[in-house]
Amino acid sequence: MADTQQVDEAAGPDAKAERRAARLAKEIGAFAAKHGGAEGQVAHLGRKGARIVLVGEDGNWGDLVAPTYEVARKAVEKAGITVHEEFDGEFAAKVRTGPYEWSRMAGIQLGGPANP
Repeated sequence: MADTQQVDEAAGPDAKAERRAARLAKEIGAFAAKHGGAEGQVAHLGRKGARIVLVGEDGNWGDLVAPTYEVARKAVEKAGITVHEEFDGEFAAKVRTGPYEWSRMAGIQLGGPANP
């Protein structure tokens, strides 16, 4: 393991960011393949990085977190998906939600599960 750490350190932060973007792009591609294609939106999470929200052509959705906004943008670019600047009404309308999401969004006001 020490050898791997030395190689990572020698490669520098740019190479590490490239590898992370490539891994995220692969995950985005797998999501898109499973859901008939995908579109996305990248949002800042402050110091924690960036969130990549994915919406499949079938309405299923998911998200990934990248260590930086730049890595997230590079990942969606490598994956070749359409990227929206905002999660606006037209894009949000493509999301299909199920009972779980509705109960979590409603919370205890409408009989959803109580937050622990």
